[in-house]
Amino acid sequence: MDISVIIPLFNEAESLPELSSWIARVMAENGYSYEVLMVDDGSNDGSWDVVKSLSAEDSHIHGISFRRNYGKSAALYCGFASAAGDVVITMDADLQDSPDEIPALYRKIKEEGYDVISGWKQHRKDNVLTKNLPSKLYNATARRITGIKLHDMNCGLKAYRSEVVKNIEVYGEMHRYIPYLAKNAGFGKIGEIPVHHQKRKFGKSKFGMDRFVNGFLDLLSLWFLSTFGKKPMHFFGYSGIFMFLVGFVMTVWIIIAKLMHQAQGIRYRAVTDQPLFYLSLVAVILGVILFLAGFIGEMIARSGSERNSYNIKDRF
Repeated sequence: MDISVIIPLFNEAESLPELSSWIARVMAENGYSYEVLMVDDGSNDGSWDVVKSLSAEDSHIHGISFRRNYGKSAALYCGFASAAGDVVITMDADLQDSPDEIPALYRKIKEEGYDVISGWKQHRKDNVLTKNLPSKLYNATARRITGIKLHDMNCGLKAYRSEVVKNIEVYGEMHRYIPYLAKNAGFGKIGEIPVHHQKRKFGKSKFGMDRFVNGFLDLLSLWFLSTFGKKPMHFFGYSGIFMFLVGFVMTVWIIIAKLMHQAQGIRYRAVTDQPLFYLSLVAVILGVILFLAGFIGEMIARSGSERNSYNIKDRF
């Protein structure tokens, strides 16, 4: 099979008939063998009934329905697990992503050998203050932290080699950072293409401004886990040693200063009367705690079931 199209959806009943017919037209024009996996994330507007109706009319359409709303990451995870196509394409169900982009995405993967291709909505049809500007700031931060030069990390329209989606785990709200997950799994050829973005035709967006705060926190978590997840002592140990040395040096300096003043007969405040002394003690204690945290983290990492889990590219 050439292509698996995965569509996570939540309360998008009005958009699904038009979207499915649009995808079918594009696939027929290009002669692709394909499947469409619609993952209903606990909709309450009759979306699942629409999916079942569409599937009865078109054998290419398959559905997965959650009993409640779990989030986009969960929908993509289940879609990736079920996908059978050589190229996996994800898109949103709100008709803002154009299925006409599918052939270009497919060629980038199959003909140019990319692992991941992300859409870049150069001209967004969204509110400037609530979506466009925060999105630019978010993407600039993501580029800085991940090292992946994508203009639109969170674009729902993406294409993957099948091997990529079978070797990454999408959880929580990590759907925003699938290219980073792919990079950490060893799939480094990641690119992007400009895609057409349309105004929402039905309903309203399911994401609020809190997604930018949550997205930033998720990015920090992912960066920390990918960098120090299997070697926590490298972070906590270095931090602990640094804090301990700072506190120790300050303590020694205070004591030496007092002894020098006493030797010269100069009146000097008691060590315990100086705020700097207590700051140095706090630094020493924090250093010890951080070092112990790193040691405990290292013991947990070494006993974890995935401590020797590696993605093998080939063998013979």
